[in-house]
Amino acid sequence: MPSRVFVTGLGIISGIGRDLDENAAALYRRESGVTDIRFLDTHLKGQIPVSEVKYSFDELFALAGLTVSEGYSRNTLLGIIAAREAYLHARLDQRDGYRTGLISATTVGGMDQCELYYDDFLTNDSKNSYIDIYDCADSTEKIAMNLGITGYRTTISTACSSAANAILLGARLIRQGYLDRVVAGGTESLTVFHINGFNALKILDREPCKPFDARRNGINLGEGAAYLILESEEAARQGPAERIAELIGYGNACEAFHQTASSPDGHGAFLAMKKALDMSGLRPEEIGYINAHGTGTDNNDLSEGIAIETLFGDSIPPVSSTKPITGHTTSAAGSTEAILSILCLRDGVIWPNLNFRDPMPELKFTPVKELMTGVDLKHVMSNSFGFGGNDTSLIFKKVTE
Repeated sequence: MPSRVFVTGLGIISGIGRDLDENAAALYRRESGVTDIRFLDTHLKGQIPVSEVKYSFDELFALAGLTVSEGYSRNTLLGIIAAREAYLHARLDQRDGYRTGLISATTVGGMDQCELYYDDFLTNDSKNSYIDIYDCADSTEKIAMNLGITGYRTTISTACSSAANAILLGARLIRQGYLDRVVAGGTESLTVFHINGFNALKILDREPCKPFDARRNGINLGEGAAYLILESEEAARQGPAERIAELIGYGNACEAFHQTASSPDGHGAFLAMKKALDMSGLRPEEIGYINAHGTGTDNNDLSEGIAIETLFGDSIPPVSSTKPITGHTTSAAGSTEAILSILCLRDGVIWPNLNFRDPMPELKFTPVKELMTGVDLKHVMSNSFGFGGNDTSLIFKKVTE
């Protein structure tokens, strides 16, 4: 019998805070992390807003409890900070004998360091001296080393669904009895390569983004890291930590409609949500809130909106995108927004879709505009849809037993 999967620890660092408490406080204040670029050296500074983590490279070393040395990227430092918070939140002790793994998602990896050394790499006589810090998996290995995880560890890179897929894979490994608990999530730092790529696609908004608005004009990129501690029912009940939520449904679909665009009819998004809903055993009307992927692009918001209307019909729950608050943290978005969704369950709140004003004429629903409190939430859905049509939905349940 597959094990149930519980969430027992949360850790996050983003443009609105260095830990879970700071992020929650900023959400209640409706405070956005989207501002002018401060740390990244790019020609787009002053032209596009982003949600940077508000700490320099050296300050992140201090937050991570490390001395400044070679071999660490900003991406890795963010991951260590968030994963360690989740680990401590769950009060894990690997001496208890439970099999523990790490599944970490990222796309840019050590690209920030690659950019610093690129010219030198082309001209020096020891080109291989930089290679190890560029690999995406390097951040995973360093996070595992920092946490003392020596068992299963792997890296997921499926664009903006990466961290959601890390959570999905972790749950599958637990349910099938391969692991007892998993540190699952993602980390992503802003880089010149990162920003230039999205700018080339002409999908960066020069103003704060407006998901599901008729005037939407693109993405505000963000950076950060977020990790969840997933545990089997036995490990969760035997452990010292509170069972914060239960992961009861997940679904992934890869429609491969286009390299960078979703299908106009939302087919992939529909399939991912439908799979998650079917696995959970819930009816559409039992979902109390959807944290939408909601990037603010013309294509995504229409495609996702159509998929939501197709699946939920006349039972569409409150919907909002939290990307105007945290920015789009790309490979870390799935775990960032999973944590924000779990906070909704924990506190009985629904986060507002900032900057929304004009409804999209193609959709029947509009997103939540104001912070909702005192909401009796039992189930929430978190959507993360990536380039190539790699779409993932997660459903979390409030723990009442």
